[in-house]
Amino acid sequence: MEIFKEIKAVIKWHELLWQMVSREVKARYKQSILGYFWVILNPLAQMLVMSFAFSIILRIPTNAASNIPYSVFLFVALLPWNLFANSLSSACGSLVGSASLITKVYFPRTILVISTIIAKIVDFLFALIVLIIYMIAFHISINTNILWIFPIFFIQQIFTLGLSLFFAASNLLYRDIQYLISLILTLWLYLTPVIYPADIVPARYKIFFQLNPMAIIINAYRQTVLGGGPPNYFSLLIALIVSLIVLLLGLSYFKSREKIFADNI
Repeated sequence: MEIFKEIKAVIKWHELLWQMVSREVKARYKQSILGYFWVILNPLAQMLVMSFAFSIILRIPTNAASNIPYSVFLFVALLPWNLFANSLSSACGSLVGSASLITKVYFPRTILVISTIIAKIVDFLFALIVLIIYMIAFHISINTNILWIFPIFFIQQIFTLGLSLFFAASNLLYRDIQYLISLILTLWLYLTPVIYPADIVPARYKIFFQLNPMAIIINAYRQTVLGGGPPNYFSLLIALIVSLIVLLLGLSYFKSREKIFADNI
């Protein structure tokens, strides 16, 4: 299958992959005074503003997690959402930003997309420090069910990679995609239970959430981290199946356009 060939190719070129990840991570804040503190400051400021707007002004409930402060409730969902949105936005321009490499050197082009996603995961791990501090400060208890975050995270990355491959290839051919992706992510945020609990979604609309892998993933994070229980197995299975389909379709589209990348730089 195409996907196994690509995995073998990426493994073969793993040194280039890590070099690109290192370059991406170092270059982003090279001439910044605060450096990597921005990785923490940005989601922290976003969380504080959104917490004020949605918990104090709009008074959005946390429902099943009513004993959880809204700031923690929000941050558990906001961090993985930001990872998804930032990965997709960065990956979208990854081919255009590496025009000189594409036209001069042979290597698996998927490495350009994967390296941007891994770099965003590094940012995510730094920002995770804030959530850990908040959970300690508010005495949020955890148990072994929190280990579910690893398969949930894996499913999220499968979904992210599939979409990233599709949008990266599309953006190289049609530059409007980079502007369209911002609109899509803004609308998608409100269709995903990030700022509100999934419990308050009317029953007649829940089918749309079942078909939205990010809605299932975000809700699964909350169930395991804040609820202390396992995620909904059936919903998570749906998210996995949809994510795998998206990955296969995204990779297929990417590979079908790979031969004309250099002609469209």
